[in-house]
Amino acid sequence: MNDSNNDSEIILKRRKLPLFPLKSILFPQGALALKVFEPRYLDMLTRCEKTGSGFGICLIRSGCEVGTAPEIYTVGTQVEITFWEHRKDGLLGISVIGDQKFKVLNHMVQSDQLMLADVELIEQEAAQILPEQYLSMVNVLKKIFSALQHPYITLPKKYDDASWVGSRLSELLPLAMQKKQKLLELNEPMSRLAMLYDEMLSLGLLSE
Repeated sequence: MNDSNNDSEIILKRRKLPLFPLKSILFPQGALALKVFEPRYLDMLTRCEKTGSGFGICLIRSGCEVGTAPEIYTVGTQVEITFWEHRKDGLLGISVIGDQKFKVLNHMVQSDQLMLADVELIEQEAAQILPEQYLSMVNVLKKIFSALQHPYITLPKKYDDASWVGSRLSELLPLAMQKKQKLLELNEPMSRLAMLYDEMLSLGLLSE
């Protein structure tokens, strides 16, 4: 009986997701605006709208956002669509919010170059009180947010949550994408904050 229950838990953590590879990073609870024009993604979004399902965003390892399916990093974030707009320029504008991280177990590429993946969901990080030593990082994050517009202004602000603060700084700071991916792959908020603190010192955003 126990073995059966364990198998069920494993199955519940896995699902199939269409992937939208990008040259940007999104964490759980983060927001991102996208302009969509390629038929493969327009079709994907139509299916998502009809079924009420989401899709996955992964960072591109090599290749481009348009045309042939690129190589991707295998840890990404499942997202939900929160806003649709048929723009005057003919593009579809959408906003998404990050839901849960996942690891790609395997994937296939359809004839239209849409990537479909079997993924395993990664457990959500628990909220942790932000240590006092990192309060200066929050001040920087607040300044960044003050200059942002939709969809970022719609996010609930959780400046006392170590996971939330580290995730938003990872998305918004001017860091190399490989560093952002490494931060995404971390599952321990305090380790992420420690790395970000050093990066912000290097960027001159903080003083010791």
